[in-house]
Amino acid sequence: MNGQSDQPFTVRANGEIDLDTAPALRRALAAALESHREVVLDLSEVTFMDCAGLGTLVQARNQADRSGGRLVLRGAGRRVVRLLKLTGLHRRLAVEPWPSNPDRRSLTVEP
Repeated sequence: MNGQSDQPFTVRANGEIDLDTAPALRRALAAALESHREVVLDLSEVTFMDCAGLGTLVQARNQADRSGGRLVLRGAGRRVVRLLKLTGLHRRLAVEPWPSNPDRRSLTVEP
């Protein structure tokens, strides 16, 4: 974990996370996980997620595990939470509510 910051970093996704947009999110999460021990993925503005989005979350979680880091999903809406529960990924991914003072270091991923 040499060179990784101890400060959490937030990646904000919005709109749809699907086959078309998942690669940009995958790159953003990979870069964030290389330089930060904890990465928070803000899903509060996500309106849709398909299997490509789920695959991106699993890949990011695996990368975090390999590097001793942590991926946290926050602000997931009802639809995304339902998808995570239907697939059983809610047991593998850290899904948390927003804290009262979210970190200001962030990157927004636009589709």
